Amino acid sequence: MKMFARTERLLLRPGFAEDASALARAIADEQVCRNMSSPPWPYGVQEAQAFLAAPADPALPRCLVFLRTGGAPELIGGVGLQRRPSGAVELGYWIARAHWGKGYATEATRAVIDMARMLRLPRIEAAHFIDNPASANVLAKLGFRPTGLSAPRHSCARGGEAMTRLYRLKLCEALGGEPAPLAA
Repeated sequence: MKMFARTERLLLRPGFAEDASALARAIADEQVCRNMSSPPWPYGVQEAQAFLAAPADPALPRCLVFLRTGGAPELIGGVGLQRRPSGAVELGYWIARAHWGKGYATEATRAVIDMARMLRLPRIEAAHFIDNPASANVLAKLGFRPTGLSAPRHSCARGGEAMTRLYRLKLCEALGGEPAPLAA
């Protein structure tokens, strides 16, 4: 199932092979890659092609984030949900450095959280590297709560493990399983 969303300023849609060059340009920044666990550094068109061709869980959204403009939309990030080996569903996101501090990460992740509610997921987990406090701010704005746990996570761009803080967002009531109300 392919999922799309449109927000006030953004378009979220699945990535296609034709997006490889734009993806490589948007993410080709060492600090952006270091803030995530999967992307290697350096990141080029071949890495973008491999990412776009990789299988994804068809039941969970995985979207590129485009800034809606007066002309062609501009690829500025990515956001999605993935299933961890533990079975937990985890939120991941990134925004190109030129667009940091403008609220795009919060806006894009809020749209994916709304998708998770429609999918009736009971909770979402998230993590950020300890040296990335901006990501902690995004998670707090979205209602994620710290679990009190930290854990090492491998970062391809860092070439090793780095400590992360773990968060959780409850989407459904504990009893009855009814979805929480959608965010306004």
